[in-house]
Amino acid sequence: MTALEIASYLKNHPEFFEEFAEVLTDIYLPHPHGDRAISLSERQILTLREKNTLLENRLRDLIQFGEENDTISEKLHQFTLALFPPRTLESSLDVIKSNLRDIFDIPHAAVRIWTGQPDTPGLAEFSGVGMDICAFAGELAHPQCGVTVPDEVSTWFGDTADKLRSFALVALREEEAYGLLVLASEAEHRFFANMGTLYLKRLGDLVGAALTRHLADETIPA
Repeated sequence: MTALEIASYLKNHPEFFEEFAEVLTDIYLPHPHGDRAISLSERQILTLREKNTLLENRLRDLIQFGEENDTISEKLHQFTLALFPPRTLESSLDVIKSNLRDIFDIPHAAVRIWTGQPDTPGLAEFSGVGMDICAFAGELAHPQCGVTVPDEVSTWFGDTADKLRSFALVALREEEAYGLLVLASEAEHRFFANMGTLYLKRLGDLVGAALTRHLADETIPA
């Protein structure tokens, strides 16, 4: 009989161990973490302990993730409440940037909008962008994180651009993209490729909702 046939037989005939109980006490296996041999029952206990440790680690990770999500959710709640009072586009932009800094510890943020007429002239956020950026935002179905951004986006941060090491790009959209929110950090691992972007997406939705209420339905030329 092959090893697989033996294993199948024992699974299908558990009464074997009742009839030959002494076999269990005579079986010794290599210790998984040493050179000595141990009984089958000891090996089973070790296996159960290892499974228990694995389950404990998974539970610890789930608890940690849950606590982190609760913290982020609370920050989003605070951010949302801060967006209600401002009555002008300029004050909304100020509140967005200050609360990104104070609540989320994101000191660098830039916004560009190319649809709608601002109620305050001369804002940098409406200074116009290239068609490539408009097309890029239009194809940005989910926030994009990484260590590089298009050259034009770098110029939005002025003299601090050379210090920035990681970025998150979030399209502002209703039916179509009408703007771009860029978050930046001097820490290379703050925004990294393949990181989860669910909360960044929600953050972009909140920023977009706060800004569009101040915009007329007109298009600003690039």
